[in-house]
Amino acid sequence: MRIIRSVPAMTVWTSGLRREGVGIGFVPTMGALHEGHRSLIRKARLACDAVVVSLFVNPTQFGPGEDYATYPRTLKDDAALCRAAGVDVLFAPSAAAMYPAGAHVSVTVGNLAQRWEGMIRPGHFDGVATVVTKLFSIVRPDRAYFGQKDFQQSVIVRRLAEDLSLGVKILVCPTVREADGLAMSSRNRYLTPVQRRVAPVLHEALQAGRTAILRGIRFGAQVARAMQRVVEQEPGVTVDYLACCDPRTLEPLARITKPAVLLGAIQLGRVRLIDNLLVRL
Repeated sequence: MRIIRSVPAMTVWTSGLRREGVGIGFVPTMGALHEGHRSLIRKARLACDAVVVSLFVNPTQFGPGEDYATYPRTLKDDAALCRAAGVDVLFAPSAAAMYPAGAHVSVTVGNLAQRWEGMIRPGHFDGVATVVTKLFSIVRPDRAYFGQKDFQQSVIVRRLAEDLSLGVKILVCPTVREADGLAMSSRNRYLTPVQRRVAPVLHEALQAGRTAILRGIRFGAQVARAMQRVVEQEPGVTVDYLACCDPRTLEPLARITKPAVLLGAIQLGRVRLIDNLLVRL
């Protein structure tokens, strides 16, 4: 496996493969890799001739007071995981390489970024869209793999690739979970032992919402209340949102007459967890 840190070197490597007609699979990450990332790499390895993983903690998607400075950076462990998983190139640029002095242009998402995570973290998705566009331009993949855990992000990235004609197929893969249902996340390592015991309540709440729908509840507000009741059983948990939405537009559903996505975000102390479930009638 090759580790590339410079943008020009990554571009040269990619251009050579493209000239030879080699299909490139791409897994963009912020590092601190876990089994969820490994599952994305595995899918890329099975479907593509060459696999690139990026490792870049993107400063433009963090807001004031968020954990950019303390976000886990574990290059040695991440490189070992990628090497064992058969990755061809680990692209690990610096912030200065990705955002050189004098850069002015960025990507603005619009309405899809205004609700849920976008409301809690203003500007977050503009930062995501900008760095993903830059990474796609550098790596020039045929396929890019994202996890469903960040559902709103996956909707935005799909729209980004389509609206800007980026020529990459976006594949969203199922969330990988711990044995107790907690969605795997790099930030789970922040949880104290007590918080870790409580953390699966978010998945339990989403499951309660899905059960309500499958039992015939068709009002989004009632489904949201069913989820809220589960979380209220655990003291010390703050709900940012629990909602029943249209999977394409992310707008709340007043009445559920078609497939829905249940979105949730909670806070345990300083740790913020997000998760979702798709429900097909």
